[in-house]
Amino acid sequence: MRTTQRPLFEIDGLSAALSVSGGERRLLSNVSFHIEQGETVAVVGESGCGKSTLALSILRLLEPPLRIVSGSVRLESRELLELSEKEMKRQRGSEISIVFQDPMSAFHPMLPLGAQLTECLREGSRRAKRAQCLDMLSRVGLPDPEKMMGSYSFELSGGMLQRVMIAMALLNRPKLLISDEPTTALDVTVQAGILKLLKQMQREFGMGMLFISHDLGVVSELADRIVVMRCGEVVEYGETVRLLARPTHPYTRHLLVMAPVLGQPLPEQVPPYERRQLQTAAHSTT
Repeated sequence: MRTTQRPLFEIDGLSAALSVSGGERRLLSNVSFHIEQGETVAVVGESGCGKSTLALSILRLLEPPLRIVSGSVRLESRELLELSEKEMKRQRGSEISIVFQDPMSAFHPMLPLGAQLTECLREGSRRAKRAQCLDMLSRVGLPDPEKMMGSYSFELSGGMLQRVMIAMALLNRPKLLISDEPTTALDVTVQAGILKLLKQMQREFGMGMLFISHDLGVVSELADRIVVMRCGEVVEYGETVRLLARPTHPYTRHLLVMAPVLGQPLPEQVPPYERRQLQTAAHSTT
């Protein structure tokens, strides 16, 4: 339920496009939702629906030929789309952080993890920064933080490296954490540990979280509200329990049919919604 105060984070009418020969192709169209402090909002949909484009738009990391066309992105009532690039750089990692799907690609393989972690901290002596990093590595459940600081990304398992990435994202105590499919590349047992850690860290720091996923089982346990996206548009938005029990949009029902057992992800290679509609109609007439 929305409070009378302005939410922690709010998107209003956000649109983004890809410039193509003779015009442009809309990737996001009039996307709107909000996140309260300490709340988790999940964005779900099939591959190509605009989930990751949304995350990059929030952080203003779209590069030509991609661009934000219109809309508003506010963090604590501050309009992020009006900030200079220098001001936006200060927001990234300090006010808003992101955990990516593939932690291996997020770290430089030739630099020790400790050097990459301390680089994220803008204030404090070298000794103070190192102490902060060791503390955060311990908080995210990694054994022997001292050894971890001297390790390289290729020396760690996927689950351990994802914990390092979460530690990095939380070093500056962000107000909003974006988790972009953070468990997709991990096995089921490791996934459970990472999700438990995210919830624990969220409670500890009181931050809002935008959780991007195609896994309705994960979303059902983690999110307070769900945004369902299709072809760059929000087709349904509501409280998790209500939306999963009584979906109102045909596309939401389509997603639930494609993942009949909660706890199993939506298949990444599924018939597009329109093709499925035609297939259903064809079968019903035979």
